[in-house]
Amino acid sequence: MDSPRNPSPLHGNETAAAGPVPTNVVGLTALFTDPLWRIPVRLNPVEVGLLRTEPLRRLHFIAHGGASTVSTLQSYSRLEHTLGVLALVTHFRPEDELLRVAALLHDIGHLPLSHTFEGVAGLDHHAIGVRLVQSDPVRSVLEQHGISPEAVATALGGSAHSPLTNRSGLLNLDHLDSYVRSGRAAGRLATDPAALLGRLGLEGAAVTADRETAASLVGLVCAEARLHTSWDNVGPASVVRRLARQLLDSTSLAPARLARMTDPQLWTAFDSCTGTRAESTMVRYELHRLRVEAGTTPPDRSGWTFSLRKIYSSAPLVEGQRIEVAAPELAAELDALRALPTTFRVWWS
Repeated sequence: MDSPRNPSPLHGNETAAAGPVPTNVVGLTALFTDPLWRIPVRLNPVEVGLLRTEPLRRLHFIAHGGASTVSTLQSYSRLEHTLGVLALVTHFRPEDELLRVAALLHDIGHLPLSHTFEGVAGLDHHAIGVRLVQSDPVRSVLEQHGISPEAVATALGGSAHSPLTNRSGLLNLDHLDSYVRSGRAAGRLATDPAALLGRLGLEGAAVTADRETAASLVGLVCAEARLHTSWDNVGPASVVRRLARQLLDSTSLAPARLARMTDPQLWTAFDSCTGTRAESTMVRYELHRLRVEAGTTPPDRSGWTFSLRKIYSSAPLVEGQRIEVAAPELAAELDALRALPTTFRVWWS
């Protein structure tokens, strides 16, 4: 009998069928292996069904790094991050079906370029995500497998206290994947992720680590905050956010439609609008002309003022204790992030 590793010779016009790879993201293999954490995930039928819905497929065309994807190599997708969070949940809580489903669905409400447009025209990716969970096609897939969409929506709500969504200021699995994945993309991840994972645990709803590993995680958190406050993020994010407002003001595009665009569709919309076309081209191809400095824009100077909505600084537990108690020097590093500027003057040279 021919084995899959030794297919029979081809005859005539026969074509060899190529099988899917372990990182296939539409559920064609029994196991999905996350390439960062190297965790093999045996996908449940409901997870396969969800991966084939439009809201999940769409995340493959949304940059996790937002507008900084034009200035850095943070070009991986929101779906890659989503599957990384699923992998972490299956590592720590493999039998928690509701948490696994919530991990897959926690980012489906994201706008194009992820956080870049959050708040524009009142758009909120958390609220959009909850609505999508309770609507088809996601609702029907969940109900087909006996899972309550309302229970998933509650698990994703702001009051939920879980390893995925805790709002306590402690490091959860969602942010853990973001920090480590971003660190890998930026070349600042000094530890093998699989080895790092072996030194982590869950204490209630928070990630806990030994002192040395906690120091590595705090380093990643601080580096991410500095990325968010850097020219690489502030410059392009401020431009694209202005372009989105102009697009909504000068065309018939509704905010709800903007919210469900993919990144390529957004750039096409910018290029199709006379009011945004020129600057859309500049931010992609002449980005070196953009200038950024901390502070507001004086009335007599060109440019505009841009403010970051927030800086993420969630902390791991250190051997089960809050970082302020177990490692005050690490807590001080995180506290120092409050001194980073969050308001900037931006202009084209």
